[in-house]
Order: sequence, then structure tokens, then C-alpha cells
Amino acid sequence: MNMAIGGYFELELPEPRPFLYPMAYQFQSARAAFLALLRAGRPSRVFMPYYLCDSMLLSLEKAGVECVFYSMDAGFNICDDIDLRATDWLLYVNYFGVCGNSIDRLRARYAPRQLVLDHSQAFYAAPRDCLATIYSPRKFFGVPDGGLLLTALPVCEAQGMDQGSLARASSGLTRLAQTAEAGYAAYQEAEASLEQCEPLEMSQLSRRILHSVDIEAARMRRNANFAFLHQQLGSCNALALDLDSIDGPLCYPLLADATDLRAHLIRERIFVATYWPEVASRVGMLSQEREWVRNLLPLPCDHRYGLAEMQRIAQTCLPFLSGG
Repeated sequence: MNMAIGGYFELELPEPRPFLYPMAYQFQSARAAFLALLRAGRPSRVFMPYYLCDSMLLSLEKAGVECVFYSMDAGFNICDDIDLRATDWLLYVNYFGVCGNSIDRLRARYAPRQLVLDHSQAFYAAPRDCLATIYSPRKFFGVPDGGLLLTALPVCEAQGMDQGSLARASSGLTRLAQTAEAGYAAYQEAEASLEQCEPLEMSQLSRRILHSVDIEAARMRRNANFAFLHQQLGSCNALALDLDSIDGPLCYPLLADATDLRAHLIRERIFVATYWPEVASRVGMLSQEREWVRNLLPLPCDHRYGLAEMQRIAQTCLPFLSGG
């Protein structure tokens, strides 16, 4: 079909730029990418962390693959003694984009052909020598859908393209035109619409937006913001973070007594998510995972913001932190 010329104007976007992962399979979500991978590789079991959203577990259920949970220590390292059979896989999440060193230790411990790295929270973390790497660009950029899969396995192409992008884009447009609060209900609806994990191709709208993003500028801004928050709050952070292994992180993960601070941040219109409330139902009362659900604050440090916003976040947090 010939490209249309003339007529009404579309949304104005910069000229397309090269994309960071041009060879990736492009699906509508990370969970859909995971389902496509499961169908291609057909493992008998997949070892999964307790600290994980339910959506990835639904992909296992849909593929008819057994899930075996494992625990982690305070440094996001696997603390269980996992004995992988030849037909087993192990999925590891690069939490918040701060687990590069843990991945190095993991690759020395298990066969790369059995490792799946979930980089949904680590868009800038390069693929490693492993079975597969999964990315979720919509956690980093304003796209209505998107999940990437890098693997040598022959994955079946999706049957059709996602057609829900226009409806999902309303939350981002509403935030741009009005306020963050005004678009939140539409955002929740958009997230719910992606619960269906049958693989579809990433939408044309998401592809075009992603090719418009200055990905390298976003990386540098995230790194600078993260470094500033760590300088201000690191002494109060119960997480041990190695700045040398961090590049383009999702957020600044602050582990502290968050009972009152979380509510105060939200009152100040500094929005922090809770990852993931459903985890509490499958772990013990004194588990490390429950501690993360309760007290880990993912402070925004993304490329939309600069020094002024980071100062506001730090000044809001410090009165609530010991030594602050």
C-alpha cells in the first residue's frame, strides 16, 4: 500500500532514530514475550523468584509449565540451592536495573542455556550469554504497549498486531494535557488490558514512539539522577548498591522504614509504586521478600526529571529517615 500524502496532520514526533535492540522479537508485553519463549523452548519446569508480579506466572500457567519458586537474600542473590535438571529453566529478574553483579555470579553458577534474564526493569542492561533476555520498554518510556525478546530459539511470529494502543495512549495524553491524577484511572485500565498475554506484535504506534526517543540522553539523565539520590540518601538505604554496575536504572530503590514515608511522598505528589502486593500471599511473615513489599520505595529518577526534582525528592525523604 502506498504511503498517504497530504490531508490532516498526525501527532508530531521527531525523526526516527536507531533502536537499541533491532534484532529483538517485538510483542505487546513482556508477559507475552515470555509465553512465546515458553512455547518455543517447552521446558518442564521454570524456577521463578517469589518476588515477582503475578502476570509472569500467568504465562507459565497458559503454557502448561510447572513453576518452582526460589528465595533471595538481601542483595538480590538466589539463596536456595537449586539443582536444575536438563529440561529446567531458571528466570532471574534484574530488579530496578541494579543487579548486574548478581547476574555475573548467576552465570558462573548455572548453564547459560538454562538462564532467562528478565530485564523488564533494566532496559539498558545489555543481553548476556544466556537462553533469552526479556525487556519491557513501556516501563521506561511513554509507549502504550511493548515487550522485547532476544533469544536464539526459533520463536513463532505473533498472529496479528496489537490493536489496543490508541485506547491505552489516553492516559499519557491526559497527563500531558491535564494532571497525573486525571489520567490515573485510564492508566489502570490500560494496564488491565495487557493482562491478556497471548502473543501479538507490538503496535505500530509504540514502534514509532520508541524510534523517536533519544535513548542515550535518557540513559545519562537516569544515571545522573540516580547518583544524586544515592549521594543524598545512600547512608539511610538498607540496600547495598554498587554504582559501578548500574546503567540507566528504572528508579532509585530506597529500603527504609516506609510506613509513614510512602504516604507522605504521595501526599506531596511524588508517586511511588508498591512492588508487588501479591507477593505477600506466597511468602512467610519474616521473609526478605515481604520486607521488600512493605518497605522498598522505588523513588523516581527517570529522564523526565533533573536536579530540581531530585532535590525535592531528597528533601521530602530525609526528615523521615534515621540520620536525616
